[in-house]
Amino acid sequence: MRVPAFACFLAAMLLLALPSAPVSAQQPAPNGPVLHTAPSNPPAPNLKGPVPDVLVPVIVRNKHGELVNSLTAADFTLTQDGKPQTIKSFSQQSDQPFMLGLLVDTGRNVEGGLDSERKAAEKFVQQMLPTDPTDPKQGNQAFLIHFDREVELLQDFTNSRDKLNQQLEQMGPTLHSNPQGPETTDDGGNGGNGQRGGQASTMQNPSQLYDAIYLASDDLMKSKTGRKALVVFSDGVDRGSKETLMEAMDAADHANLSVFTVYFRGREESQSAFPGRRGGGYPGGGYPGGYPGGYPGGYPGGYPGRYPGGGGGGGQRTPGVDGKKIMQQIATRTGGQFFEVKKVADLDQIYSTIAESLHGEYLLTYTPEPADNEGGYHKIELKATDAALKANKGELTVVTRDGYYAPGGESN
Repeated sequence: MRVPAFACFLAAMLLLALPSAPVSAQQPAPNGPVLHTAPSNPPAPNLKGPVPDVLVPVIVRNKHGELVNSLTAADFTLTQDGKPQTIKSFSQQSDQPFMLGLLVDTGRNVEGGLDSERKAAEKFVQQMLPTDPTDPKQGNQAFLIHFDREVELLQDFTNSRDKLNQQLEQMGPTLHSNPQGPETTDDGGNGGNGQRGGQASTMQNPSQLYDAIYLASDDLMKSKTGRKALVVFSDGVDRGSKETLMEAMDAADHANLSVFTVYFRGREESQSAFPGRRGGGYPGGGYPGGYPGGYPGGYPGGYPGRYPGGGGGGGQRTPGVDGKKIMQQIATRTGGQFFEVKKVADLDQIYSTIAESLHGEYLLTYTPEPADNEGGYHKIELKATDAALKANKGELTVVTRDGYYAPGGESN
């Protein structure tokens, strides 16, 4: 059948009158019709998820040193980097378990308090871990590290009192044999005694405090959830760590944990400076043999990638190091508490007070404003209101961390 010429002309005119679309905005469908797709320049998707709440443990005591357990969010003001924040929750009731770490200095400087430390720590374990480790509702766990010339994990996370107490009873100084003589190194650079080049020198009473805190925080605690705290017994003077004090405290902040420090003065060193290799003091600048006995779960023969030979930042002993101030600084920065052992009989009461503080702490949460997904450090400040102070006769001691690292990255 022939189509009249007028009809063909009319069809062509209708096609020309239809609106045109960019070629890039059309795709042929499998069976013929044209499908309109999204514009060629769509808005960029928002890849950032919701801002996670910040969890802040808080301990509040009155002027008599007693825990105050009747406070609410309305009794406090909170700022982050100087900007007011809204407290979402503030409560002592929590079903989050405790993740605890016991770090014990076993260097010669504190050996006079070690037996009392064992007994006090055993009682602390009794207070914090469940009577029945098979009870699924009892989620508290703890681990034990001792440190002197080396850092050694004696007991990994467990909820068994018996396992921890057995390791506490057996805990003692690291036994080490050095063919050059004990604690001797050949200083090929600037020694801590100010002398230069190739002289044999003796490192007195090594005690790797900063490395112990760093290891406990970064490798053991960081991946855990819940309420987290370390209890550190030491004279506060680091001798031989690869990590610096700031790196150790940063690691604790990244792990969102509090550090309770128990300062034991110990005996005075006859040497005013820490001689030996920068950042270490061991021949070659590394750990002799790594972690003795291996690290359960995987660090036999050394700590891979973290403590290579060569200098680090934390081991240099300088004249006039004040171990007490260092222990105070660690506790204050991380929201823990500082305790000083005046006599060894004090240790029982100190550990009982730490257990009481942990059981009686509040948990504060807030959603930070503005949000940070880049991992920056943020200063926080929590203060009791005038009304709360008046209701508690004018004095409340509020203990919490100085700040935190936001998720999404790590600042070095």
